[in-house]
Amino acid sequence: MSSASDPVPAPAEALQRILARIEAARKAAIAPATSTTLIAVSKSHGQERIRPLLEAGQRIFGENRVQEAKAKWPDLRREYPDIELHLIGPLQSNKVREAVELFDAIHSLDRPKLAKALAAELQRSGRRPALFVQVNTGEEPQKAGIAPADAPGFLALCRELKLPIQGLMCIPPVDENPAPHFALLAKLAREAGLSQLSMGMSADFETAIRFGATHVRVGSALFGERDYG
Repeated sequence: MSSASDPVPAPAEALQRILARIEAARKAAIAPATSTTLIAVSKSHGQERIRPLLEAGQRIFGENRVQEAKAKWPDLRREYPDIELHLIGPLQSNKVREAVELFDAIHSLDRPKLAKALAAELQRSGRRPALFVQVNTGEEPQKAGIAPADAPGFLALCRELKLPIQGLMCIPPVDENPAPHFALLAKLAREAGLSQLSMGMSADFETAIRFGATHVRVGSALFGERDYG
């Protein structure tokens, strides 16, 4: 059993371990998604931590903040043009233009004002990032996301605005069993006719895969704990 004092594996080794665990979880699942994409969560990590994963073949990364991503990814993208960036943190309406320009997918669409701002920017720019609606499955007041009961109505609004909604995203409460939350998200997606499920992080991605996750967001298991300096 590992402990907090155990050394973090080298990035390439950590990546292979996570990919192997994803594959094992998919084989153990009764009805896994057609594929499960690993999003390497690089928030709070600099280029020197990201580069070894790029060299090991990882191309899909997740960031929490538009400004942080703007500061570190343009240079890396010039070296690795096939990088795919996902915004997994909250998006402020005044950052929509920058987010649409920078990201290939946005996982945190969670309110009508943001939906309308995204619709206007997509029409203006011609860009079409994949969009995920964030559902607050635990209905936690401090957490972003649409309440489960409000999800059908919000999705109807998004479709009315012709937004490219690909799926749903959730972050279960930290002190609860994540399985019921993943099951709820999968149910909401089925009812809405959506095929993509962004769910599962370092501590619970194998459980998420059991419930059909198409995207898992793994940070600390790849990079070690973040250094907030």
